[in-house]
Amino acid sequence: MRVLIAAGGTAGHINPALAIASVIEQKCPGAEIHFAGRKKGMEYGLVTKAGYPFHNIEVNGIQRRLTVRNIARNAVALYHLALSAPRAAAILREVQPDLVIGAGGYVSGPVVETAARRGILTAIHEQNAYPGVTNKLLAKRADVVFVAMPDAVERLGEEARGKTVVVGNPVREEMWHADRAAARRAVGAKDGQVVIVSFGGSLGAQRLNEAVAALAQWELRERSFLHIHATGSIEKKDFAAMAARMGIDGDERFVIREYIDDMPTLLAAADLVISRAGALTLAEIAAVGRASVLIPSPNVAENHQYYNALQLEKLGAARVVQEKELTPEGFIQLVDDLTKDPAQLMEMGARARALAQPDSLEKIWNALERVLQSGRP
Repeated sequence: MRVLIAAGGTAGHINPALAIASVIEQKCPGAEIHFAGRKKGMEYGLVTKAGYPFHNIEVNGIQRRLTVRNIARNAVALYHLALSAPRAAAILREVQPDLVIGAGGYVSGPVVETAARRGILTAIHEQNAYPGVTNKLLAKRADVVFVAMPDAVERLGEEARGKTVVVGNPVREEMWHADRAAARRAVGAKDGQVVIVSFGGSLGAQRLNEAVAALAQWELRERSFLHIHATGSIEKKDFAAMAARMGIDGDERFVIREYIDDMPTLLAAADLVISRAGALTLAEIAAVGRASVLIPSPNVAENHQYYNALQLEKLGAARVVQEKELTPEGFIQLVDDLTKDPAQLMEMGARARALAQPDSLEKIWNALERVLQSGRP
């Protein structure tokens, strides 16, 4: 069996795609799995590191804000869009897949659409509560639709309802088995010490970083927390300068990193997580079962991070603060209120854990197997 998976853009699309590839290999030994994506995107490094054949297709998003730079970017995007269908057709001729899976990102559009037009079995996976435009269109044509969150079912429309399966977001295996006591020892937490873990994604988030800096200044003065914060690559230098100005660098109680490469350990050690609301991040928070303060990025399509975050907040698993409402005083007060009540943090964590889908990959495989055997969902 040959499978072609199209995914790109962010780790939130690529890592679930890699997890789906791994379960297909496990359940169907000898399956030949290929990936399609942008060679200049994050997917190229992650996919080739995992050892899968990679097929380049350039597809870019249209920038809605009109600036001189964005006009130039849109010209390139339109050029790539015009070439995307012929390129997708060429990849399909080369791979000759029995199944094509779109796991998100702009590259999924032409690959899945072209495959569906050619009568090849197709599936898509929507990681967010508020589906993007591409998946709304693809859901009408795909043979099976996987969604991470129940709210996405309604938003994909009537045509997709009968073939949609709620499966959650696949997360790395170690998330399910993280040892809290061992994790706390690994990060150097003292007995009874509150551990806060905060991050704004691999690139960083300026407003979140500024709020965390103000919080850290208060913590170092008023509390004895252990706070581990990842600045992101783009924000690293600016945060270092800000930390020096505010006198929050160099204290062992506030650990500054560029990024987090041991997320299972840090989430297991944490009492409270402060982060954006990307779909994969929320799936990992749920898998470990941790209370969180979520600050959704307003700079994403369809404001989908806000809708992701609401899924946790309405069940009492998280508190959501929109960037436009984020102030140092209010943010500090919220964290203070939460950390004063360990029972509340534990209850929020338990509610988050109830949202987890430990059998996500099993559900995905079962549906794919039915499609492959019968040719319909």
